[in-house]
Amino acid sequence: MPIILSNVTKKEFELYAYSSQPIIIKNAASNWSASKVFNFDFFQNLYEHIEGAYESIEEECQFLHFKSDFSSLREVFAMSKQRAMNQEGENPWYIGWKNCHPQILDIMKQFYDVPKFFPNDAEIPHTNYIFMGYEQGANMHLDYISRLMWQGQIVGSKTWVVAPTPECDHVCKQFNFSVDTGDIILLDTRIWYHSTYIENGNFSLTITSEYG
Repeated sequence: MPIILSNVTKKEFELYAYSSQPIIIKNAASNWSASKVFNFDFFQNLYEHIEGAYESIEEECQFLHFKSDFSSLREVFAMSKQRAMNQEGENPWYIGWKNCHPQILDIMKQFYDVPKFFPNDAEIPHTNYIFMGYEQGANMHLDYISRLMWQGQIVGSKTWVVAPTPECDHVCKQFNFSVDTGDIILLDTRIWYHSTYIENGNFSLTITSEYG
């Protein structure tokens, strides 16, 4: 099961900074104004009105459709308002994408902070990911990234299912846990298989990046 921390200082976090054990920092993102600003309409407006925004996803970054029927972020933001709100009779959806357009990143960073408890020597990329939607999130997988993953739960909550790699399953078994609004999860997604889902038809929105 994950380590649960709250009100952690940079000094206190040193003990856990590069741990391979999942960690939840309770309420570490609760004062971010992103929780009042980030939503479907906010990102739709950004990408519709900033020149080159969609192209940056297609040419430099990444779009993750998961189980949805969308093939691009442009298609996501063209869906009906009814489907965007997951109204009755509409197909639920869950998607993610990497932001690497400088103007979009600058606007986003007005509304959230890189966790203050990270070590001073931690390398943190300028880019980030947004994951949002309903019901089934990501299928069980490993990430092929160069650093540890951190994710702030901006809106809603999300349940994680985490499992060790096969060579370690004699030591540790699969387990699940929930991450609530305002929490930050730290997970080495390179060594832990993981999947996610959102319960009760609720909307979840998270911001994700790396550190190491």
